[in-house]
Amino acid sequence: MKADYKNWMPKGMVLGMLGGAIAALILYIVFGISPVLKAGTLKTVLGIVFLILTVFLACVTIWMFLMYRAFSYNGKRQMSRKIISGVASYVTIPDGGKGLDVGCGSGALTIACAKRNPNATMIGIDRWGKEYASFSKTLCENNSKAEGVSNTSFEQGDACKLSFADETFDAVTSNYVYHNIPSSDRQAILLETLRTLKKGGTFAIHDIMSHAKYGDMKAFADKLKEMGYAEVRLVDTTKGMFMTSFEASWMGLSGSTILVGRK
Repeated sequence: MKADYKNWMPKGMVLGMLGGAIAALILYIVFGISPVLKAGTLKTVLGIVFLILTVFLACVTIWMFLMYRAFSYNGKRQMSRKIISGVASYVTIPDGGKGLDVGCGSGALTIACAKRNPNATMIGIDRWGKEYASFSKTLCENNSKAEGVSNTSFEQGDACKLSFADETFDAVTSNYVYHNIPSSDRQAILLETLRTLKKGGTFAIHDIMSHAKYGDMKAFADKLKEMGYAEVRLVDTTKGMFMTSFEASWMGLSGSTILVGRK
C-alpha cells in the first residue's frame, strides 16, 4: 500500500477546465466558422466571443496543468513534498506531547510531523469541503497506515473556531490553509490557532501572507512578541527555500511565508 497525498491542483479541476476549452472551441467552429449561421453580424459576434473564450480557457488549462505537474508527489518537481518536509522541520514536540495540524487535507503535514516526533501524537483537522472532494478523513487514515505511522488521528474541525481548550497542544502547524478561508481578518484566525498552544510550545504556519490577504504581518509578529511569544520570525519561502520568485509569481504563491516561533 502506497500513500496517496493527491495533488493541490485536483485533476478533476484540470480536466473540467480542459472540457470547457474544448466545448468553447466546438461552439466557435459551429457558430463562427461552419455554415450553420449565415454570414453577418450575429455570426461575427458569436465567432469573436467563442474564440476569446476558447483562448482564455485554454490558457487557464495550461496554467492549471503546469501547477498540477509541479505539485505532483510523483513528478520531477515535487514542490508539495518539499514544502511539507520543510514546514515539518520546524515542528518539535516533546515526548508524550501533542501537536495540531490545521487544515490537514490528505494528512501529508500531519504525518510528516508525526514521523519527526515519533514519541508524540499529531491531530489533523479539516472540514474536507466539496472543493477538495478527493480529500477525506478516511484518506488521511489510509495514508498514515501506508506510511507505517500510528501516532496520528484525524477529525473534522473549523479553523475559525477550534474545538480545543486554550493551551492544549505542544505544537501547532498549518500549510496553505487560511488564505482559502473568506475573511477580512486572517490575523484573527492565526490567534485562534495560537490560542490552543501551550506555554513553551512551537508553531510553524505556512501560507500566502501577502499584505492583501493578511495585512501587515511584520506588525503582527511584533504584536506576538509584545504578547510574550519568543523567537517569532517570518521566513520568506519564495526565494529558493521552497520555490523561486518566478515560480511563486506565475503560480500565484507570491507572499508565501512561514510564521514560526515559540509561545
